[in-house]
Amino acid sequence: MTTRVLVADDQDLVRTGLSMILDAQPDIEVVGQAADGKAAVELAHRLRPDVCLVDIRMPGLDGIEVTELLAGRGVADPIAVVVITTFDLDEYVHGALRAGARGFLLKDAGPELLVQAVHAAAVGDALIAPNITRRLLATLAAGASSKRRTQPIEPLTQREEEVLKLVAVGRTNAEIAAELFISLTTAKTHVASLLAKIGARNRVEIAMWAYDTGRVGH
Repeated sequence: MTTRVLVADDQDLVRTGLSMILDAQPDIEVVGQAADGKAAVELAHRLRPDVCLVDIRMPGLDGIEVTELLAGRGVADPIAVVVITTFDLDEYVHGALRAGARGFLLKDAGPELLVQAVHAAAVGDALIAPNITRRLLATLAAGASSKRRTQPIEPLTQREEEVLKLVAVGRTNAEIAAELFISLTTAKTHVASLLAKIGARNRVEIAMWAYDTGRVGH
């Protein structure tokens, strides 16, 4: 099954380079390119790609605004967004993830991680560059007071607590299944249960909640 991707970046060379890397994959097709945020939103609504790869800094609408419009709360038919940036700044990552992004990568992350992030987003997983995951989420948790509930709607089971900690450090469903010696279907069921119990929209918010509640150390 081919994953259809839209690439949005205001730098021609970067946009072309990202597109070439993705198009070289047998199961990824770049279906559109945009040079600014407004064009990215318009193309995404028209083409309905599986994943939008969006630069954080673009003219018109920035990557956070694009993410809000495509994947934010209240969006009836959200599209998966992976945000990329040259700048390893907490406020950028924070904003993107709060807006609903399924992944966050630095542009120097390399082709392998880029492809992994697109594949993860396409199947509902989330991938944040490993070199910033723990620092970022710890910073988020230590920052402004969270609006998310600090206690789950129902108590988490021991297995759900284990899955929670793995999600918080960026593991995919397949990696969680392998590490806990459970099936992929069971891993997905646990993640779905976590989403419902803590009122999270996505795996990234599960990770933030784990830090907020002290379940994962800073």
